[in-house]
Amino acid sequence: MTVINYYQPDAKRDLTFERIVDVPRDLVWAAWTTPAHILKWFTPAPWQTIDCEIDLTPGGIFRTTMRSPEGEEFPNMGCYLEIVKNEKLIFTDMLEPGYKPSPGGFFTAVLTLEDHKQGTLYKVLARHKDEEARKKHEDMGFHDGWGKALDQLVAHMKAVR
Repeated sequence: MTVINYYQPDAKRDLTFERIVDVPRDLVWAAWTTPAHILKWFTPAPWQTIDCEIDLTPGGIFRTTMRSPEGEEFPNMGCYLEIVKNEKLIFTDMLEPGYKPSPGGFFTAVLTLEDHKQGTLYKVLARHKDEEARKKHEDMGFHDGWGKALDQLVAHMKAVR
């Protein structure tokens, strides 16, 4: 039997983001799994996240609505595929809640959290259906956006602890 490493990035279709943050892993987890926290950090300023719904179960909903600085709203809906408390969240917008195919799906995210002497090793693997989708996500500012959002997550969780 061949063992496949499903977390090995594919340079043609995947984007990665990794950083060590000085916030404990359980607080990073809480930031990702609590709607009230998501509203405070999830969208890079000056954008805002104005609504969030989470059902933290496989097949459960992960829904956000983002608002642009001009006031335009962008709803996003997907579902969770795998949840390992304080360690891993896998979610996708390629499926709606209940694993129903989504007509406008874009990517699947694998978020992993590991203890680190300075806090938490935070890693994201963003998997796309093809090279075009990866390039579009990259051109939209994937690295800058996820970096700014993580900075906001860290600042928010430091303020609430």
